[in-house]
Amino acid sequence: MYYVYVLKSGKDQNLYIGFSSDLKKRIDYHRRGLNKSTACRRPLTLVYYESYVSEIDARARERFLKSGRGHEILHKQLENTLKC
Repeated sequence: MYYVYVLKSGKDQNLYIGFSSDLKKRIDYHRRGLNKSTACRRPLTLVYYESYVSEIDARARERFLKSGRGHEILHKQLENTLKC
């Protein structure tokens, strides 16, 4: 399986969108500060993920969610979750 995931920063409240074939390991990697993009934005909370059988589909979804329209849809979909 392949995963597209969304992390919320407890420091600046911004979102990080990523891709992985091992979600648990990747989230742990972020939480321990081993990713340059998120190390200074900890603590991080997993707020959303999707799973895919196809790596190509998962990578395409990640690209879309990182786009302006994708971000807009994601914020609308997670409106109540992101208020917390």
